[in-house]
Amino acid sequence: MAALASSLIRQKRAVKEDPTNRPVVNKRKPSPKSNKSLCQKQILVLISKVRLCGGRKGRNEKKPEPQLKGIVTRLYSSHGFYLQINPDATVDGTRDESSAFSQFNLIPVGLRIVAIQGAKAGLYLAMNSEGRLYTSEHFTPECKFKESVFENYYVTYSSMLYRQTHSGRSWYIGLNRDGQAMKGNRVKKNKSAAHFLPKVIEVAMYKEPSLHEVASEPAQPPKTPKESAPPPLRNGRKEAPAAAAS
Repeated sequence: MAALASSLIRQKRAVKEDPTNRPVVNKRKPSPKSNKSLCQKQILVLISKVRLCGGRKGRNEKKPEPQLKGIVTRLYSSHGFYLQINPDATVDGTRDESSAFSQFNLIPVGLRIVAIQGAKAGLYLAMNSEGRLYTSEHFTPECKFKESVFENYYVTYSSMLYRQTHSGRSWYIGLNRDGQAMKGNRVKKNKSAAHFLPKVIEVAMYKEPSLHEVASEPAQPPKTPKESAPPPLRNGRKEAPAAAAS
């Protein structure tokens, strides 16, 4: 038994001392050194940044312009007229529902603020400092109107620039019973003249109109007093002026 035990011990020692039976440890291979210098690496990084910036600039230039979602509509007055801009640029009402001059572009230019542009004439509806409605080729502060829904579901349009000095009452777009445009300072929001019902034709996209300054009216020359006509001649002599009747 002792001989068997000693032989087993010898075999175990022989196995341990045999180098072929030892586990192989994986050694990491050293990574090959880059031949690029530090300066070359910095140049490559700089080129990549320039390419990235150039690509971003190109994408920014291709962005579409912001658009506003408005409507093409007719404004039907509670007096039975459609607001319209005539070919001669005047503003009034018509009972002809199919009139092309009664179509308007309602363009939102702010919170509950719209620009009213004639679809046919391309002119903007405006209100001057006297409350009169007129048309303008350019979009000015006088072309801004506040859109409000009244109790009877009709809509009113009031000037954003002008109102009553003392009471602060707004000036409204209005048509009288004859279909004529009224002065804004004479139209009250609770009267039928100021109530309109938009009849939407379609939804459209618009570019934001460029704001222009209000054109100043040309100053009129002062009136000169009329000179009295010379007295008529009779027999080569001036006729004496007639005496004033008592």
